[in-house]
Amino acid sequence: MALLYERICNHVLEQLRRGALRPGDRVPSEMELAAQFEVSRITSKRALEVLREAGLVERIRGKGTFVVRRLPDLSRITMPLRGRPGPRQEARSIALIVPDVSEAYGLDLLNAIEERCAEYGAHLVVRRTHGRQTDEEKAVDSLVASVDGLIVFPVHGDFYNASLLRQVLDGYPVVLVDRHLSGIPVAAVHTDNVAAARALTARLLDQGHRHIAFLSPPPVNTSSIEERLEGFRSAFEGRGQAYELTDLRSTLPGSTTTESVRADMEVIRAFRERLPEVTAYFACEYNLARMVDRALGGDGVVACFDSPGDSIGGPPYLHVRQNQAEMGRRAVDLLLAQLRGEPVPNLSMVPFELVDADSNT
Repeated sequence: MALLYERICNHVLEQLRRGALRPGDRVPSEMELAAQFEVSRITSKRALEVLREAGLVERIRGKGTFVVRRLPDLSRITMPLRGRPGPRQEARSIALIVPDVSEAYGLDLLNAIEERCAEYGAHLVVRRTHGRQTDEEKAVDSLVASVDGLIVFPVHGDFYNASLLRQVLDGYPVVLVDRHLSGIPVAAVHTDNVAAARALTARLLDQGHRHIAFLSPPPVNTSSIEERLEGFRSAFEGRGQAYELTDLRSTLPGSTTTESVRADMEVIRAFRERLPEVTAYFACEYNLARMVDRALGGDGVVACFDSPGDSIGGPPYLHVRQNQAEMGRRAVDLLLAQLRGEPVPNLSMVPFELVDADSNT
């Protein structure tokens, strides 16, 4: 199914082929096209920009958009339109919307995105949401009119961000990092969480653990947690017993308080007392792994995703190391490809590796 902005591009292209629009003619404005096709002005703006990059129209500041005086061979132009490469393309503006960054996770991702934007001469705007969906929605709504595309690290939540969904369905250039939206056709760059979690669990089983627990916040509508839980479950195949504790909330962005941490640690201790046979605990991320370690008092093996360990003054664990740098670079590449009118895959996986606790560097 064609994206909304592609419908507008196709309409203008047909107008040119039929002669309804001729060289030098004025093309309907963003507002006029938005009203005609019942789309947002962001979508109509995107359509006119793609038409400009394809060499069909020119946009004159203060006057409007006009058919170019010398049209290319229209019989050779196919949909979706491809932008014309050239040295005089205007600088792009990209916004990164992220819950937060830390050495535990996110800082390397931010650095890679910033460096890749600098390589392309693109301007980068960073907006933190502190894990709040309302702040994410406000950030999307406020930025789409002032930047050319968005890179979004979605917040954890029970519901998808309505503002983000609207932009995706309108054809606005968006790339997600770390997570994806199940069933939504949007480019996303992330680790193969199923494979990574399966590999980490298999390593624990190979070490002789037969009773292993998975601990996380609620996984609903957070693809990374859902997939890690799926990978954890799939690793056993009759080799041991799986246990799950998936209602911990204190490590969620914006939810970390003394009271919430204390409450979660009591839940973890009660879980251990109820299931003393568990000898290994798979935490879905590093900060939760540290909490589990503290709650257990060192009684049990802890593994997780992303363990910076000694670099931030915390203990290292057996962990999955995600390639944040590759994730960031690829996100920028995919977004700029979208802005050139090129097709991009919905899902793009980056490699991972398992790192033992005694080799954490």
